[in-house]
Amino acid sequence: MLRFKILASVVPLMAAAVFVRGGTGSASHPCIAFGETPVELASVPWTAGLHVAFTDDPTRATVRVQITETAEAADFVLVDDTPTAETDACQASAATRLVAISAHPSRDSPVIYLSGAGPADYRIYVRSKTFSARDAAALIVGAAGGHRHLQAASL
Repeated sequence: MLRFKILASVVPLMAAAVFVRGGTGSASHPCIAFGETPVELASVPWTAGLHVAFTDDPTRATVRVQITETAEAADFVLVDDTPTAETDACQASAATRLVAISAHPSRDSPVIYLSGAGPADYRIYVRSKTFSARDAAALIVGAAGGHRHLQAASL
């Protein structure tokens, strides 16, 4: 009986935590602006319109992303620890494209191979306190809608 009481008291707390995390809190998630469209990593996977996955096997990848050592060699540069970062580039709106990183890819999801060597569909340079290379790769692939050959994006 005691176990049931503990379970009954924990379940509502867990539900509240999930609801708050998925709500419109002020927590910032990795985000880039792609033209007029903000692209953001979703806080919960079921809100995302696109799911991406990562692989260590280049033969399973549908998109290849290379991490470069210099900004000049990259197609997409993400440096967010400068005082001139655009603070309003990712205002949430109905046009915001949400991307989730999945542990297991579905049949139609882009599968990203992230490496330090080419060939690559995208080359990224990441120097950030808040973004990981995986975050940046997911956002850049999400900005393209899972397709290759992105045109322009900015932080």
